[in-house]
Amino acid sequence: MRATDCVVIGGGPAGMMLGLLLARAGVEVTVLEKHGDFLRDFRGDTVHASTLQLLDELGLGPAFDAVPHRLVEHFQILTDSGPVVTADLRRLPGPHKHIAFVPQWDFLDMLAAAASREPTFELRMRTEAIGLVRRGRRVTGVRVREPDGRVREIAAGLVVGCDGRDSRLREAAGLRARSFGVPLDVLWFRLPRRPDDIEGTTGRFSQGHAMVLIDRGDYFQCAFLIRKGEHHRVLAEGLPAFRQRVTDLLPWLADRVDSLTSLDELRLLSVRLDRLRTWEAPGVLFIGDAAHAMSPVGGVGINLAIQDAVAAARYLAAPLLTGRLRTADLRRVRRRRWLPTVATQGLQRRLHAGFLRDALDRDAPTPPLLVRTLRRFPWLRVVPAYLVAVGLVPEHAPPFARRPPARGGDPADRTATRPVNGRRPGWSGFRFPRR
Repeated sequence: MRATDCVVIGGGPAGMMLGLLLARAGVEVTVLEKHGDFLRDFRGDTVHASTLQLLDELGLGPAFDAVPHRLVEHFQILTDSGPVVTADLRRLPGPHKHIAFVPQWDFLDMLAAAASREPTFELRMRTEAIGLVRRGRRVTGVRVREPDGRVREIAAGLVVGCDGRDSRLREAAGLRARSFGVPLDVLWFRLPRRPDDIEGTTGRFSQGHAMVLIDRGDYFQCAFLIRKGEHHRVLAEGLPAFRQRVTDLLPWLADRVDSLTSLDELRLLSVRLDRLRTWEAPGVLFIGDAAHAMSPVGGVGINLAIQDAVAAARYLAAPLLTGRLRTADLRRVRRRRWLPTVATQGLQRRLHAGFLRDALDRDAPTPPLLVRTLRRFPWLRVVPAYLVAVGLVPEHAPPFARRPPARGGDPADRTATRPVNGRRPGWSGFRFPRR
């Protein structure tokens, strides 16, 4: 049986960020990713202003700048009575007055490259966690299926579940989620974008239909909103009918909807909103979507997941290094992240019950109240901008993880992680004694 300080299940944004931060503290950490690469289409591709600030603090700003991405400074909604800017990110405090859209696989590759330079970090691809190992009530490791099909066990002082909303291990840990009803699902697809098309992120709402266009440079990533459970009916109507739905909303897309050649190009996101009542048990912790599945409204799920990872690294690095990890330490992570999680989900539920209900109501005579308010009081647009791009409790890099930017912006430059006085930088430059 192999052994490590911490096993992180899932190589998404939360898992990779947590692995990087713990490794920079000197913790022996193994990240398990069941796929052979990070290439999954229509994953959340937003990197928010608070995350961009975090990357700067980690010395990864130049590396991120080298990754192809698109910056968005505002969100707008197109109604039958004209456009309305709903969030103006240019009014945000701090150096990043925008959100970046970047293919998530590029973002994860960047984090993996940075983490791989730490001697205590290991990323194991095509390795699936299939169960928890226990000693009494305490989780002491994880059972995995390796690329060759063999099942092995990895002993760990802590198992962290970052394996998303469909996590199989949180039930195995005896943790239950509270679910909240949602009125919508989303169909994702792509359409070509031309240089003179609208920029930024734009929502279109009219007569019971709604769609969001995300400017990705040479294409739009499109989210067509449908009522919960309508997926099969929409597909049964056929591709020509769906194309017509799109052109009814945005007639200027009529000359490019033919790029949709099959219903297989429509990817369903079954929207869920839930939250674990308790994120931790002895020896195991869940963060990100595994602890709280978010609605796609505002695209805030990735930001919350990354901030969970930062808080977890801050509170758990020292106990892991000293071998004195307690369940109370895991509880501190949940308590730190509980308020922004509950508040954000509460806002999403209100938007589901109000704004989106009105937007999808075919008989609604006027734009939703939120749109009318932001049109009348433009100065309020900084509020949704801050909630989306920064968040209620933004986290900053702990001292042990901070590095100066790599020379020349080269992500392969190792100067920032070179040993200091013969030892790796640990907590504020001090390496905790090993147990």
